[in-house]
Amino acid sequence: MGRPYSQDLRERVLAVVDGGIGVTATGRLLRVSTSYVSKVMSRREMTGETTARALGRGPRPKLAGHHETLRQRVVAVPDETLAEMCVWLLDEHGVSISIGPLCTMLRRLKLTRKKRHSTPPSRSAPTSPPRARSGARSSRA
Repeated sequence: MGRPYSQDLRERVLAVVDGGIGVTATGRLLRVSTSYVSKVMSRREMTGETTARALGRGPRPKLAGHHETLRQRVVAVPDETLAEMCVWLLDEHGVSISIGPLCTMLRRLKLTRKKRHSTPPSRSAPTSPPRARSGARSSRA
């Protein structure tokens, strides 16, 4: 989202239009869009405001009030899938959320659902062929 124009520019737009120059000519003169000039003028006429309004922050995340609840749930049930956690949130807390935003929130809270960071290699069978020695030649030469 863009930033609002400066207050100085707003005042110049109002002064030029009040001086008798039209909206289109004012836009060309001050190098702003005609739409901007007309919006500044109509806003002053309707509300009396000549300053920019504060920027909005957007909608509040659905899980904003549930951070501690999520922390407790991950500690209590660390192997729960994201889909199961979505169902639990809907049943217990009435929050309908999809897997993506839930995953994003857990990542933002630095909550991991893994029991351990790495697992040892399989004992029953190797999962990959052994690595070649450094500098060894291929048998397909």
